[in-house]
Amino acid sequence: MNTASCVSLEPIIQPTVGSAAELDRLGDEIAELSAHLDAAIARLLDLIREFDARDGWNTGFRSCAAWLSWRVGLDRGAARERVRVARALGTLPRLAQALARGELSYSKVRALTRVATPETEERLLAVGGSGTAEHVERIVRGWRRVDRLAEARETAHRHSSRALHVYQDEDGMVVIRGRLAPEVGAVLVQALAAAREALYQRAHASDVPAETPTTAQQQADALVLVAETALHHGIDPGHQESATRSSSMWTRRHWRIQKLRATPSSKTGHTSPRKRPGAWRATRAGW
Repeated sequence: MNTASCVSLEPIIQPTVGSAAELDRLGDEIAELSAHLDAAIARLLDLIREFDARDGWNTGFRSCAAWLSWRVGLDRGAARERVRVARALGTLPRLAQALARGELSYSKVRALTRVATPETEERLLAVGGSGTAEHVERIVRGWRRVDRLAEARETAHRHSSRALHVYQDEDGMVVIRGRLAPEVGAVLVQALAAAREALYQRAHASDVPAETPTTAQQQADALVLVAETALHHGIDPGHQESATRSSSMWTRRHWRIQKLRATPSSKTGHTSPRKRPGAWRATRAGW
């Protein structure tokens, strides 16, 4: 016998129609169960968002993520992501519904919520449905780079458009009009609020009755106090003395007028009625 012709053949197992059908069934079950898991995660995120909004974690924990890490054993990073995604989906109903219906996986939704806004949500929803999670991640990274560039350009534009115009009107009053960046405007609003509170406390502690100023008048008085405080702290030492003297004269004149209003008349002995102490404070809610 020719040994070269003796070849050992391994048995070849041909897949049957029945086994292919079985694999298809297993694949369908995996996909269906994954969709159910995503729907369950959507419900979980709803609960986390409500729990976080109601400060349910504030029982000795520093954050909702810290509570999740303790209560359900999540890694800190994963817990923070769950809270972030839960908060984001509160303003992204289309993405939230797609996750709840199992149309988008949690991995895709987690990536999309890093850049999605109510205005871009619909476009990003289409992106999520047309590719793999890895594909979505790449698109999101590119989107974020574009967003950062656009944000930088918008910030530069806002900064260059800042302005403050101060001029004297025909009757001698000073008119102020301006534009400030959002964060700078927030500082100004906070300073005015603090100044109004200080003026209210000063008026409340004084025995001199005063008429309740309008909201616009309160804002004007607060701005004066902010300016006085700035000069007292030496922003412009060269003009501090004269400016302080001028503002002090304004303050004394203001209180002198209020005191004259409260002085009994020599003819009638009548004193102007005292305003309720809480009247000024009651108007501050709308400032």
